[in-house]
Amino acid sequence: LKSIDFKWSQGSREDFPKLSVRDREEIVSFGAPDELVVDQSGVVGGGVHLAPEEVHALVAARGDEVVFFDGRNGFEAEIGRFKNAIVPDVQTTHDFIAEIDSGKYDHLKDVPVVTYCTGGVRCEILSSVMLSRGFNEVYQIDGGIVRYGEAFGNSGLWEGSLYVFDKRMVIDFEKNPVEIGECELCHSNTKYFMNCSNPQCRKLVVMCPSCQKIHTPLDCHHVALDSPAQQAG
Repeated sequence: LKSIDFKWSQGSREDFPKLSVRDREEIVSFGAPDELVVDQSGVVGGGVHLAPEEVHALVAARGDEVVFFDGRNGFEAEIGRFKNAIVPDVQTTHDFIAEIDSGKYDHLKDVPVVTYCTGGVRCEILSSVMLSRGFNEVYQIDGGIVRYGEAFGNSGLWEGSLYVFDKRMVIDFEKNPVEIGECELCHSNTKYFMNCSNPQCRKLVVMCPSCQKIHTPLDCHHVALDSPAQQAG
């Protein structure tokens, strides 16, 4: 516990109604436990850790050559992401291996790639997977988006809000962040989600507060998934 990087943010008891501890092969399920080597210090062979200030130094030195690579579930990037980031076509972390193996990102193998995720856990694995597949210069943000946002707020390279896997659903690092999400009904900019009205789907849909009050059922065209709250990582 001494080495855990605890991240504190404003919330209440209602936001965290239950706590469970489970024994799993992977703390975040990329579906490749046999590929990972873990010792007392964590995942072996992951990308170089960069503090938020070092991320800016890398961008200052290498410019547009630096690529930000989103390591989260695809829907999370709808309301917040790094400027000009690549957002892989994935619904959950299970999809990352096939997505990377598809060859879509082979053109990035010789450029600096900065992986990022909420708190840094998923990028420990993602960066290791990418390095093992021939990506030569892979980084990860130490402490993830949370630590970066705490350091730079709305004035850095991050745009929008951060999705979190509890009842809050969204957090901001400063007041009045730019809203980059697009409401599925009225197409206005927003940072809020609601569950699809089809109880068999429960996909999170970007929807502004005004449209959420209308209670207009959406025609579900989504792939049925478990609740995103069960896909946390």
